[in-house]
Amino acid sequence: MSGLTASPESAAITERLLDRLPAWFGIPEANAEYIAAAGRLPGFVAKSGVAAVGILLYHRHYTESAEVHLLAVDPEWHRRGVGGALVSATEEALRGDGCRLLQVKTLGAAHPDRGYADTRKFYRAAGFLPLEETRDLWPGTPCLIMVKALR
Repeated sequence: MSGLTASPESAAITERLLDRLPAWFGIPEANAEYIAAAGRLPGFVAKSGVAAVGILLYHRHYTESAEVHLLAVDPEWHRRGVGGALVSATEEALRGDGCRLLQVKTLGAAHPDRGYADTRKFYRAAGFLPLEETRDLWPGTPCLIMVKALR
């Protein structure tokens, strides 16, 4: 696992991984925003040899809180610990810098997407708890806000 500073490399990694995950990242405008964010947000990249197999970008809202902005893992690497390792590396870095809360926003259970049911299970297993499901953030789409205390 290596730390990631915003760079053209992080944008290229993000673009390649999103292209491999159309069931989760199938909205071109949203993907363009994620790719642009990779040019400005810090994060971590997981590699197998020299190939990037996962990326996590985070946004620091306040000294005490941050948000997982993007977590994308190559589908060939799903269920192999890559996502958990990226979350753990992020938590460790944030804890060391005084952060106390980490949040993530994902598609809420009111939407029947099976892939996102697995996403919610992943975040639960990583220690995130559901805080609120709202339709106010993404009009017409249920957004589940999940949070985790960093100890």
